[in-house]
Amino acid sequence: MTPREEDDDNRVYAVVVNHEEQYSIWPADQELPTGWRAEGTTGCKDSCLDHIETVWTDLRPLSLRLFMEEQARRPTDEEPLAEDQEEPEEPSLLDRLSSGDHPVEPGLRPERTALALRESLERGYVLVRFTDTRGGSEIGVTVDPEATDASAADFDAGAGTLHLVGDLILDFESARCHADIDLATLQGRGRLERMAAAGQPLT
Repeated sequence: MTPREEDDDNRVYAVVVNHEEQYSIWPADQELPTGWRAEGTTGCKDSCLDHIETVWTDLRPLSLRLFMEEQARRPTDEEPLAEDQEEPEEPSLLDRLSSGDHPVEPGLRPERTALALRESLERGYVLVRFTDTRGGSEIGVTVDPEATDASAADFDAGAGTLHLVGDLILDFESARCHADIDLATLQGRGRLERMAAAGQPLT
């Protein structure tokens, strides 16, 4: 705010306000500076400053007021962390995908067909995409032919279900993928299982 000056200034001033609802005065016969608009009050300097003192009761910028109002509306159920207490670490991708079943689909290129999935199986390597992760995490799985069951899968007709089992490395840890894929939709459910160094499931 422009300070009052006791002088012989007889010019006419206009009260102006910016987008943050901050007030000031400006000579009424001059072009307004960028970012400011006329509030509607004009007069001598003292009368304009008196008007500003009346209407500008909260000196905080508008953006700060809105932010503080939003913070006040948020629930405060969570206890603040102590100074020596660290934020809990988020579970790793392996932790999340090892908890319960998740929607999956085979990552097939250039065509998403049951025949392309069979070709991947024959090569011994299948990409499995967990679609409920951020960006759809696509994981390469080395097929375990003994544990994988294709007896209910008709790849030529694009029907039936494939039970896929294979090994992978994720987050520098050994894991095993279990997925049941519907060949008609090429979608299904799957999960990961953390493995011990010797290739046995962790218990």
